[in-house]
Amino acid sequence: MSKTQHDLQTTYAPNKGWSHFVLYTEPERGIVTSGLHAAATFEQPTRYVKEWLSRLRECEPNPLHTLLVENSKIPSLFHPCVYEDRESPSAIAEDGCVCHQTFMDPEFGLPVVAHHYRTVSGNIENWTYRTFAPAGLRAGESFASMIIDGGAYIWIRTSSGLLSIIPEGRASGYSVGYNGGGPTALASYIRQLIETDGRDTRPLDRAYDEQPDRNLLAWTSSKAATATQELTLADLRRIQRG
Repeated sequence: MSKTQHDLQTTYAPNKGWSHFVLYTEPERGIVTSGLHAAATFEQPTRYVKEWLSRLRECEPNPLHTLLVENSKIPSLFHPCVYEDRESPSAIAEDGCVCHQTFMDPEFGLPVVAHHYRTVSGNIENWTYRTFAPAGLRAGESFASMIIDGGAYIWIRTSSGLLSIIPEGRASGYSVGYNGGGPTALASYIRQLIETDGRDTRPLDRAYDEQPDRNLLAWTSSKAATATQELTLADLRRIQRG
């Protein structure tokens, strides 16, 4: 019997551990990843990214962390940062660094891998965070607002005030500010939120509507959608009315 994403009840439940993940594998190509959750990458330290980062907890690497790096990089998940050990296998000349550090988002049970890139002498240094988008909000939570984070990232604020990465399926690819599949997928997701009064936050069964709402698509494709803004359900309804 086939199973759909909605059948699998994929929101996080601490007492069920990792049961909300379904893996996709191509052994002959060395590919193993989540069969449901889209990957999300954060490089810009926006105010919302910082809010999300503040709740992450350091943890030991587990099998889900290995899905977020290339196979050849898996050993680096176990290497200390140059700041902890100047002779780490991920250190460069005892000053640079290409390590990976592992964290957990305790609110959604999602693995997070941070890649540290530091050149020798530190004239270039940055951290890139990679995780999976949730496949829905936590049980008992509903949509309060959608956050467009400078056009780069999209978040949801829940009814309890929690900041969540927007729930996203593997093929969704939400984005704003141009004519294409990303804004179409987001317009379709917003339509679902409006029609269910913010109760159904799961990704669509398919990537996007074949005939998306005209006003929603016009907005998600526009420059106006790229500004940093937080939109309530009432705001989204006004956009839909045009």
